Amino acid sequence: MSIFVADRYGAAHILKPVLESNPKAFLTNGDDEAAQRLWAKENGIQEGQSLESILLAQIEEHRTEVFYNLDPMRYGSGFIRRLPGCVKRSFAWRAAPSPGADFGAYDLVLCNFPSILKSYQDNGWRAAYFSPAHDDAMDVFAARCDRPVDVVFVGSYSRHHSQRAGLLEAVAGLANECEMRFHLISSRTTRLAESPVGVFPPLRRHRRPASIRAIAKEPVFGLDLYEALGSAKIVLNGAIDMAGNDRGNMRCFEAMGCGALMMSDAGHYPAGMIDRQNMVSYTSPADAVQHIRALLKDEKTRSQIALNAHHLMKTAYSKSDQWAAFVKLVEKT
Repeated sequence: MSIFVADRYGAAHILKPVLESNPKAFLTNGDDEAAQRLWAKENGIQEGQSLESILLAQIEEHRTEVFYNLDPMRYGSGFIRRLPGCVKRSFAWRAAPSPGADFGAYDLVLCNFPSILKSYQDNGWRAAYFSPAHDDAMDVFAARCDRPVDVVFVGSYSRHHSQRAGLLEAVAGLANECEMRFHLISSRTTRLAESPVGVFPPLRRHRRPASIRAIAKEPVFGLDLYEALGSAKIVLNGAIDMAGNDRGNMRCFEAMGCGALMMSDAGHYPAGMIDRQNMVSYTSPADAVQHIRALLKDEKTRSQIALNAHHLMKTAYSKSDQWAAFVKLVEKT
């Protein structure tokens, strides 16, 4: 678990006491079977127990008072009703529509998308605004002056991301003008479509355009993600189709925190994220292409916006402020 924390995967969501190895905080990955079964063996738990049972044993052994779950689709209300008596509060983070899910047993469901919070409240669940935060480990990457890659995109690509696909195809057209890298997580259907069997008509429509395949790189996570963002002048971001008009996915915090200029689609952003001040928004794929061309030529403006972005993350979205907000929610619930 120390290695996991040191790699910074998902650090925008990991609370300050965990990042600082506070002995009162306990972190585990409930779906990491190897690690969970190793813990169970070390603690004398009979072999063959379910991952749910091991997680419950960890909570009881730690005497956890506040259970904060970043994977409520896996551990829903049925799991919460089994929590040991030491748990006084149960919170979940979920920032995506969740058809068929049941989060009603949680004391609070948290995220930073107002429309999604309203959908939770409409279901009768208690919900509250809570934000990702800046990871200070990003500061080393933000301090870089040499950024050899002009445009970077990191994210998913599938038939469910039609808006994003159109954006990436348009921007990929700039590959002959600038250095560009798309670190893509492709769906199983996309991978199959780009294999030899993908020549058959049912799969052919799921193949990525040749312009995107030409610059596609392997997906990156944790410190490798920070490295990719820290090497970029511009980080391209695009909300997935189901996000509505709300914006503020984790990539915003990561790109701005690593000192790149974040270019993202127009919409309602978290407090302090202001177009042309610490980020740049686009209204269409063609608009994004136009902005990229202009900003790559205007180093002074581009660098200042990126500097402002990092300052915003450091001052308005610090880990200390995130932790204080979390404690306040615990006290009020």
